Amino acid sequence: MANDQEKEAAARASLRFVKDGQIVGLGTGSTAAYFIQLLGEAVKNGLRVRGIPTSVRSREQAASLGIPLTTLDECQEIDVTVDGADEVDPQLRLIKGGGGALLREKIIASATRQLVIVADASKRVPVLGKFPLPVEVVKFAQALLIKKIEGLGAKVSLRRAADGKPYLTDENNHILDCRFEQIPDAEGLACQLSDMPGVVEHGLFIGMANIVLLAKGSEIVELRKEAIRRGR
Repeated sequence: MANDQEKEAAARASLRFVKDGQIVGLGTGSTAAYFIQLLGEAVKNGLRVRGIPTSVRSREQAASLGIPLTTLDECQEIDVTVDGADEVDPQLRLIKGGGGALLREKIIASATRQLVIVADASKRVPVLGKFPLPVEVVKFAQALLIKKIEGLGAKVSLRRAADGKPYLTDENNHILDCRFEQIPDAEGLACQLSDMPGVVEHGLFIGMANIVLLAKGSEIVELRKEAIRRGR
């Protein structure tokens, strides 16, 4: 319960970054769902925004709340995106994709002026990697990629749905969950994964987050990219 309250508190704190008339990226996952719920309430109270969801789930939730939606076909520039994360390190590098939407999340993040990450304090880590790194892959290359990623030192498992069948992303791909335990060189690993034919996308989000809002109890800790650049 406390964890849910922290997620909601972080989501509520992110609302101040959303302004009237903006295009807003709508993240995926349990904390992002709180943000979408709160944004729906703000829209009902007169806030004018248009949302671009990062998943079918987020689109359905936003539509049910009356949030006007648009697409990347219509808008290629997003003012602000609010999304969650599975891990955040001191340089605001992220692991994302626990909810299975990493590909669309990264596409939306790449088109966003200001990416705001909301999470409870448990997601803050000194080194990325304890959370299994999601890697979205083409089914045809799956066995080959498992072997290659295991060669990098990970324990790799195919993500499965509740019915035991392979989990399918919104783009009809599979996800490999890769447990490294520690990723001391996130940039290097990101390049290695991106260079593998058959890897559609990976869950390392590097240099993308502008602001991270971490809730711990009643306190909100705000981390900013500019402060990190200044060495604070």
